[in-house]
Amino acid sequence: MMQVGIDTGGTFTDFVFFDGKHIGVHKVLSSPHDPSQAIMNGLSDIFGGKIKNLEIVHGTTVATNTLLERKGARVALITTKGFEDVIEIGRQNREKLYDLFWEPQKPLVERELRFGVRERTSFDGKILTQVNLEDVKRLYIKLKKLKVEGIAISFLHSYANPKNEEKVENLLPPIGVAVSTSSKILPEFREYERTSTVVTNSYLLPKVKSYMSELYKNLTECRVSVMQSSGGVISPNQAGEEPVRILLSGPAGGVVGAFKIAEAIGHDKVITYDMGGTSTDVALCDGTLRFTTETIIDNIPIKIPMIDVISIGAGGGSIAHIDSGGALKVGPLSAGADPGPACYGRGIDATVTDANLAVGRINPDWFLGGRMKLFPDQSKIALCRLADKMKLSLIQLAEGIIKVANANMERALRVISIGRGFDPRDFALLSFGGAGGLHACELALGLGIKTVIFPRDPGVLSALGMLMADSFKDYSVTTFLAGRKANLGSIQRGFRILEERAHKDFPGEEVKFKYFLDVRYKRQSHEITISYSKNFVEDFHRTHKKMYGYIKRESDVEIVTLRIRATVPKVKLDLPRLNKAKRDVESLRQKLFFHNKKIKISSYRRDDFFPGFTFSGPAIILENTSTLFLPPDFRCGVDDWGNILARV
Repeated sequence: MMQVGIDTGGTFTDFVFFDGKHIGVHKVLSSPHDPSQAIMNGLSDIFGGKIKNLEIVHGTTVATNTLLERKGARVALITTKGFEDVIEIGRQNREKLYDLFWEPQKPLVERELRFGVRERTSFDGKILTQVNLEDVKRLYIKLKKLKVEGIAISFLHSYANPKNEEKVENLLPPIGVAVSTSSKILPEFREYERTSTVVTNSYLLPKVKSYMSELYKNLTECRVSVMQSSGGVISPNQAGEEPVRILLSGPAGGVVGAFKIAEAIGHDKVITYDMGGTSTDVALCDGTLRFTTETIIDNIPIKIPMIDVISIGAGGGSIAHIDSGGALKVGPLSAGADPGPACYGRGIDATVTDANLAVGRINPDWFLGGRMKLFPDQSKIALCRLADKMKLSLIQLAEGIIKVANANMERALRVISIGRGFDPRDFALLSFGGAGGLHACELALGLGIKTVIFPRDPGVLSALGMLMADSFKDYSVTTFLAGRKANLGSIQRGFRILEERAHKDFPGEEVKFKYFLDVRYKRQSHEITISYSKNFVEDFHRTHKKMYGYIKRESDVEIVTLRIRATVPKVKLDLPRLNKAKRDVESLRQKLFFHNKKIKISSYRRDDFFPGFTFSGPAIILENTSTLFLPPDFRCGVDDWGNILARV
């Protein structure tokens, strides 16, 4: 069965197809109003009218865009009486301390759609007050009149005992809307994060479920799965029921693919850098993929296991503009696929892609391998309009746009490395995404990184990563055990309960488990997730020292949550090696602007490369899915898999 990875981005939709021996790639412009249209167009380009017998893994931005654009469902929240405003009170953190006019973002649930029910469960799972059925009946009538599109249920301490939530859920299905319960989505403590996560799930559910149903209907003769934010794959049905799990599915695919490639070539310490048309996503891999159990997306806490990725609004389509103080800014607003950068022929705003085209880093005759026409004159018009306002030359403005974009991306790379207790100089930078190769070397120089890795077909690596991902699911349960006196038997019993849940979800499959603990010093507000071992206390001290610079051996260590990851491994996708036959590599000489000077560079076609081929910067590398820019002083070599290793 042909395998196909599909990554729907804000600007392009990427395809990678693998027949067991050969890998093929394809890109089409995304269709923001109906993402499935671009998918069907791309599949038709590749396979004609016979779209069947395909094994498809799909990463989608539908959930992300629905949340960011606030185009989700009208949601009602049912919670414990007296806790209706938890979702608005939050942690009482003020995002901007010194901004007198700052206002917190409105929650996803309006105040009039939050309802309290008389019930109570204690922290240890004892039902203190049963659900009042009369309250639920009255609530049922209200919800029908209000015509809500989704219902979220989050009761106090339901992670310890979900019976009250289940009672209410069982009484509500006749309304005809989807119901999400916190005890199923997130059976963990902290009522604010748990409530926020289940509300987000309900908010996304109608739109994502509809999209998944439509996609599945169009691909009935194919086997379809969906990429999770945690780096594994799940069924379209589960993605439709629990859309909060696929919020970062595209970036996760890229990190999985990048790490697998780095592992294959012997670089297990890499920082992944994925710059597309709309955003840039960065992650750090220190011998393994790094995960986080809590992230914030557009000021909304999401407490779901995810690959630790930082995303910023910096891409090839990021629009350059002048702020109120007269300074040049780039992003986060993007031109997207429609109208796109000015050079696409429809847009009027100057973008990062237009700047790269103006200084000569992009060959207008070789965009997408020559399949897509660019309009350099349109770029010049857009750039000149902005340059005149700033009293700069066109080239000065274009280089300024590139420098500002680089500064934004370098800041994200510092957060994911130095901010996590790692020295970026100990890592290689693995660059991919359609626009990443134009900026990676300059970012590496700014961080003191000595090696930059450019994989083959970098513009579609996220789609390739989806074909490499295993099928897995995460399970968790909140517990409170003292670390020093922790009964290892209690920990093992907790893990066995989670294992039983996993075996029910993967009947008849050979499941492998990984075990984790959320650990903290007693009375700390937040915890650290570490791999489980008998020496977990020492492991926690070591991790805490690395992240925060100190340890407190005199303090009690507390286990807060037990976690397991249940994995059903896929058949390994072996990366094809490059043809070893030596051949002539044609080099064309051209000029471009670099640091406000016109310099001579060599231009190569990547398809001409063979293992062992070496060259030096400055150079431009042309390929079908991306363009690479190698500044002066970089020495480059091609390995057996066709990766370019650039060293300074």
